Amino acid sequence: MTPVLDQRAALSAAGARFLAEFDARARGGQRQGPKWLRQQRERAIASFAAQGFPTTRDEEWRFTPVASIADTAFVPGELLHVSPDALSPWLFGTETAAELVFVNGIFVPALSRVADLPAGLEIGALSLVLGAGGAAIEPYFTKVAPFGISAFAALNTALSDEGAYVHVKKNALIERPIHVLFYSTVSGAPSVSHPRLLAVVGEHAEVRIIETYAGPSGHVYFTNAVSEFVAGDRAVVNHCRVQRESTTAYHVGTMQVNTGRETVFASYNLALGAAIARNDIGAVLGGEGGDTTLNGLYVGDGSQLVDNHTTIDHAQPHNGSHEVYKGLLGGRARGVFNGKIIVRPDAQKTDAKQTNKALLLSAEAQINTKPQLEIFADDVKCTHGATVGQLDPDMLFYLRARGLGLADARALLIRSFAGDALNRVTFEPLRERLDATLVALIPKGEA
Repeated sequence: MTPVLDQRAALSAAGARFLAEFDARARGGQRQGPKWLRQQRERAIASFAAQGFPTTRDEEWRFTPVASIADTAFVPGELLHVSPDALSPWLFGTETAAELVFVNGIFVPALSRVADLPAGLEIGALSLVLGAGGAAIEPYFTKVAPFGISAFAALNTALSDEGAYVHVKKNALIERPIHVLFYSTVSGAPSVSHPRLLAVVGEHAEVRIIETYAGPSGHVYFTNAVSEFVAGDRAVVNHCRVQRESTTAYHVGTMQVNTGRETVFASYNLALGAAIARNDIGAVLGGEGGDTTLNGLYVGDGSQLVDNHTTIDHAQPHNGSHEVYKGLLGGRARGVFNGKIIVRPDAQKTDAKQTNKALLLSAEAQINTKPQLEIFADDVKCTHGATVGQLDPDMLFYLRARGLGLADARALLIRSFAGDALNRVTFEPLRERLDATLVALIPKGEA
């Protein structure tokens, strides 16, 4: 029996169930794979057992209670039948270079499209790579996003069986985007999945990657995701992460990025669903002369809670970073934004800019925002700011005076506020879908 089970008394019942699941899989021979991965999993489950689920007494989680996650008896997700028609709102077909589909964290080849790949692209299920020994991914897998980041990352490392692997070789130009869809659904009890994505982009390569998390309305499930990105010297990576879970589901996402010399990495995080959505996004700028963008848009209504924690670590000199997060909150929704910029002692000539803007559309909506700068170098330019406001009554009056009704005037101003984030999405079919989704999701607020 795994020693960490001795600590289950200190965990919630759900936490103890996760430990029991790990032990049962190990005893049942389901924990195969290379030795280095088995060791990582053992250390990860021990870390989870020692930490337990975070509480509001933890500084990084003080505005985000996860008791509803910790106290729910989730069962492991199973491969359930999902028709192509049910997935059609989320798929892009031949408009992409390749499309991987996972249902409850399990790869579904019949719903995926991985044939006729462009030169320089390797893509597939992580289980296949690990089954062959995993030598190609050992330097990165579970190391770019180490399990020590959080209890949720530790739980993913310990229990994740599957995920997506994307490898763009040196000098490759992948013109059409790569799309990875993680779809969750249930047939009875609430379920949990632990999907992973590992993307390794070689030197001088260029690629666009979209990852989507979705599920049918009204289903209760928990998606605990980890994404790792490695961008080599002078690579250009454009990334979009779309979270469109059921508003009765839970989503915790951990994303970590390591960039090289003169690398350009741009990521856009769209959080549009889930009862509780937590995104931990970090980038380590490990080479000189690069440029990194972390932008986001989050929308909440009803009693939704959306928490975005970002960290940009300037580890080398002559790097720029840009960050703009915008939030739309109506009803009793709550938003959290914590953005941290770290400038290491050797990271001279850093140029970092961070902005968080939130639009509150009702009297009961709330936002907690905390921009942070930790600067240990002296020749830098770093700025940060946060604004919280409501719709400008003068602008509403101006639009209504020109014949627009109140609802249309509000919608126009809200779309204008959010449009800056959506317009940065370079894949037009995705941008059009996001715009239509935003229109449907615009919080009604107050008349």
